[in-house]
Amino acid sequence: MAARGAGDRLDAKSGEAPLAKRIDPTREKLTPAQLQFMRQAQLAQWQKTLPQRRTRNIVTGLSIGALVLAIYGYTFYSVSQERFLDELEDEVKAARARAAERASGS
Repeated sequence: MAARGAGDRLDAKSGEAPLAKRIDPTREKLTPAQLQFMRQAQLAQWQKTLPQRRTRNIVTGLSIGALVLAIYGYTFYSVSQERFLDELEDEVKAARARAAERASGS
């Protein structure tokens, strides 16, 4: 359990510190000092999570880029396969025509 400081308020029944209460600064009247403290706390939280967010963004960007390149590459591969199959079909037609000529010529 964490060491308790002099500023901690304890609940008399449970012996635990109360949870932080969410406030809406647009509805509640706050002093400029309180608003400044909120900005500092938000900035500290943002700076704490910035490297993690940056890493995730880089990984996400690289993943999306890899997916795009894979789709692009597969498209080229499938188009080249279609030409190959067209050439095979042409050769099959030519072979059948030669076989038909030989059959009719003999």
